[in-house]
Amino acid sequence: MGDLRIITPDTEADIAAVRTLCWEYHGFLRALSPFDAEIVDMFYPAKKYAALMERLAEEHAPPDGFMSLALRDGEPVGCGMVHRLSPEDAEIKRVYVNEDARGTGAGFALMSALIEGCRDLGFARILMDTSKPLTAAQRLYTTMGFRPRGPYQEVPPIAEGHLLFFEMRL
Repeated sequence: MGDLRIITPDTEADIAAVRTLCWEYHGFLRALSPFDAEIVDMFYPAKKYAALMERLAEEHAPPDGFMSLALRDGEPVGCGMVHRLSPEDAEIKRVYVNEDARGTGAGFALMSALIEGCRDLGFARILMDTSKPLTAAQRLYTTMGFRPRGPYQEVPPIAEGHLLFFEMRL
């Protein structure tokens, strides 16, 4: 399976790898179905997503968040990030493991690092969402102690019932 490490991206090359993985994730979600593509394009049209990718390192920096990068044999295979929603609440975003690394434990290791990082920053609760078709992600989150909950932010009517929400108390 190779050597798996989770790091905090701190070089331009690491941050570029996170951006690349985020774009892969964007494409992955769009490819799930025409309906998923419509939802992704509504929340994150390409121009808006590109601007977000440019601000990634600034918006996900301590004390208000952080990023994690999964490396297998030194190659970037996954990413995830956290940002502050309130003094007590963190949100985990863009957890993605590329196809080659799925089933290797990279997702579990990545989520473990994100949860631990939230504890280290003093958050009391983690919130996150995922899409209904991502059943493996849902299993991972519940296995790790996340519990289903209702929306923690406004959801456009088109996405109601298609997004699933989770929380973990720390």
